[in-house]
Amino acid sequence: MFGITDLSLFIITGLLLNITPGADMLYILSNTFQKGFKTGFAATLGISTGCLFHVFLAVVGLSALLQTSILAFTIVKYVGVVYLVYLGITMFLKTKTVKEDTTLLTNESLKKVFLNGVLINILNPKIALFFITFLPQFIDVNSQNQSIGLLVLGLVFIFFGTLSNIVIAYLSLKISDRFSYTGLFTSILKKIVGTMFITFGIKLALEP
Repeated sequence: MFGITDLSLFIITGLLLNITPGADMLYILSNTFQKGFKTGFAATLGISTGCLFHVFLAVVGLSALLQTSILAFTIVKYVGVVYLVYLGITMFLKTKTVKEDTTLLTNESLKKVFLNGVLINILNPKIALFFITFLPQFIDVNSQNQSIGLLVLGLVFIFFGTLSNIVIAYLSLKISDRFSYTGLFTSILKKIVGTMFITFGIKLALEP
């Protein structure tokens, strides 16, 4: 259908890629640990929405610009680097150490978590390159509906990725609930997460 081949293999591969630790999963887990499942869920939706942006680019062919234009790739890459480092520094410097009650979360704070998740993925050019190189591997080159096939594959990838991230966030929270959170622990956790975000940003900057 729509020129899609080996859909089951695509789903399995996509799931394995989604559970591979990266900046997106780190963002989801850090929000889940600090503010509860509701915030982790908002972070997950933000990450998935950012993926939608890249699927759209892949479908209309604009992602090819990032492969052919060094300037375009470099601009997007370093904007993403700056944003990751900014998130890391913000997290690292936070002084509030008390775990927030999820009942006190406002729509505005959840919206901020969501938008940050969207930006983390939108500002990562490697995700654009991933979709434009990975999705076509499961499309018949002779198909007349390649664009629709790419769109379907992208949506399937995001759907299963969203489910897996929600499950991971839920299970990790259940595991963390077995341990007692202290002010010192949450302070150290924030600094570790902040350091890792900065590291991801530097790693992205140094990659060719």
